[in-house]
Amino acid sequence: MELENCQSVDDFMSGLVKRNPGEPEFHQAVREFAESVVPFVLEHPQYQEAQILERMTEPDRIVIFRVTWEDDQNRIRANRAWRVQFNNSIGPYKGGMRFHTNVTQSVLKFLGFEQTFKNSLTGLPMGGAKGGSNFNPKGKSNNEVMRFCQSLMTELHRHIGEDTDVPAGDIGVGAREISYLFGQYKRLENRFVGTLTGKGLAFGGSLVRTEATGYGCVYFCEDMFNHVGESIRGKTVGISGSGNVAIYAAEKSVELGAKVLTLSDSSGFIHDPDGIDAEKIAFVKDLKEVRRGRINEYAEKFKSASFHEGKRPWSVPVDVAMPCATQNEVSGDEARTLLANGVKAVCEGANMPTELEGVHAFVKAGILYAPAKAANAGGVAVSGLEQSQNALRLSWSREEVDERLKTIMREIHAQCVTYGSKAKSEIVNYVDGANIAGFVKVAEAMLAYGAV
Repeated sequence: MELENCQSVDDFMSGLVKRNPGEPEFHQAVREFAESVVPFVLEHPQYQEAQILERMTEPDRIVIFRVTWEDDQNRIRANRAWRVQFNNSIGPYKGGMRFHTNVTQSVLKFLGFEQTFKNSLTGLPMGGAKGGSNFNPKGKSNNEVMRFCQSLMTELHRHIGEDTDVPAGDIGVGAREISYLFGQYKRLENRFVGTLTGKGLAFGGSLVRTEATGYGCVYFCEDMFNHVGESIRGKTVGISGSGNVAIYAAEKSVELGAKVLTLSDSSGFIHDPDGIDAEKIAFVKDLKEVRRGRINEYAEKFKSASFHEGKRPWSVPVDVAMPCATQNEVSGDEARTLLANGVKAVCEGANMPTELEGVHAFVKAGILYAPAKAANAGGVAVSGLEQSQNALRLSWSREEVDERLKTIMREIHAQCVTYGSKAKSEIVNYVDGANIAGFVKVAEAMLAYGAV
């Protein structure tokens, strides 16, 4: 249903669901956004008349293709891959590639949609996109991953470019995969340009890129606490996941004086009441980045910790929760458990990790709740800084990149406060703030272009 004929979010969503059947993740992402933005649009007729929200929820294009590759037993294998180029109103498409068995068009549309507004919040000239494949790199040899990446890039390269679409990594796409993808891009294009980000430092990568999403999440959390006269120092922190986002969120939390109690992976979570300090984080880095082991090995190494198989860490009482694993990892019931246990802040390091019921619970409780499009924007912010360094043919120091990251996260926080503050209330609605601030910049660009 067109928004000009809508009177509610439900009216708008009924039309979107009808146009996009069987895509629950995409529906969830749009509804969370629409709950903030539809009332705002209805108050601003210029957006309503130009059908801006309807246009924003329709991708510019989706490229779908087959990836054929050969495994180590000389068997021919085939996977499906996508690139969802969602919106380039404020800059070239920008967003990661995800390799996982649960990758579907719905998941990638939700990620690309979220990416559009996350990128808008950074203040950098980047549009929104996402891509990936249902290929699972776990258990594959380096040669198998290389052959898959080279086959994928043989098709993808014609759809991307430094001024068109700049992919990066995501779940299942780390330094190894980005290296293989970029090597094949360079071979096919005969050009050395910053078409992918998250590259190795030896060939155009940026310092702090690996740490950026986790660090940025903690910087945003500290900004929220500072806004109410507090600090993360002395707080207990529960973190899910044990990939880059979780590891570096833990590292920065400890550096700022917090006590991290949990980490997890798909097998379960570990709870260490003594705290996961710098030495223990170094063990997790080696476990996950080098040996590619499971998190239960932490409990075998450190006797202060317990391993909880098949469970998520949200039953552990903490001051701060940082979901850093994957989408929909905090249910409505788990959100209420966190609140009952006295959580003061929830800062999302993963993309859409909280189910909509949980989002509503956090917002209603009035805690400090930072949605992913604001809190995990640090990764794409430093990807944008990597693009700048590549274009300038130079490299900034670690300190300079980290300072720029802090500044970007602080400015995102300021935008959320501007658009999320309500009259006669001291509580900032960071969900509304992030959604509306991200929307306005993209909407103004779309208005300026006319009917395109």
